[in-house]
Amino acid sequence: MATVALVVHEHRPEAADLAREAAEWLLARNHTVRLPKADADNVGLPEYGVPAEQLADGLDLAVTLGGDGTILRAVSLVSRAGVPLLGVNLGRMGYLADLEPEGLRVALERVLVGDYAIEERMMLSVVVQRAGETALADADADAGIWALNEAVIERPAAGHTVHVAVQVEGRFWTTYAADGLIVATPTGSTAYAFSAGGPIVSPNVRALLMTPVSAHMSFDRSLVVDAADSMRIEVTDRPAMLVLDGREMGLLGRGDAIVCTEAPGRARFVAFGTRDFYGILKTKFGVADR
Repeated sequence: MATVALVVHEHRPEAADLAREAAEWLLARNHTVRLPKADADNVGLPEYGVPAEQLADGLDLAVTLGGDGTILRAVSLVSRAGVPLLGVNLGRMGYLADLEPEGLRVALERVLVGDYAIEERMMLSVVVQRAGETALADADADAGIWALNEAVIERPAAGHTVHVAVQVEGRFWTTYAADGLIVATPTGSTAYAFSAGGPIVSPNVRALLMTPVSAHMSFDRSLVVDAADSMRIEVTDRPAMLVLDGREMGLLGRGDAIVCTEAPGRARFVAFGTRDFYGILKTKFGVADR
């Protein structure tokens, strides 16, 4: 029997309905169901709620019911344990959650008998270094905070820019004055980095993308570096906010820095055949066939 987690969009009633249906179907077949405690309370399944830090323990599969934002939350909960994710899309078409609700039962049947493949996505490791702490070479990617899409250093309030000094592989690159600075994975290239003018990069490419947001300087282009390269980004002036995959992690003061590297682990997604990345792009942006 399998242990399956359900991670549910908190503001979509259809997601709560689908979570209850999925839980009933799984329990009737003697599988174990669990949800993050807040999700369980929200959908009316409080008896199956567990603390977030215990969700991945012994878990075989995580099912997300929502969209790409719900997947990002699930990734933060289970990725270090290598748990595969099955994303069910509710609402607008997503890049990662592409299974429609009516296909969930068949998808679960296939996963539970092993009839599926795994698609892996590169992740970003972010280590926070407070002023005066360890040097770049000592940063431990495994000890960092992992993100699937991006790390952003941005202004915490309107009216100011952030000033950050960047090193690539221990060598000074430049100091940015901008509304923010994004370090994204190829998966994250279609998210915030794209809206800031960055390139779209195939998820099969191993690279990190650094993109300034509304740069107040002549060099305002993205820089794409090898995934093996480390980037150290230090706040040189007023405080800035660190945001990982849309989650505010706290303020960085003058002299504080983040070190961004490729994470040692991967986000793992259930796939039934090959995901059509370019087809999804064409649909998302209305690219013509001719």
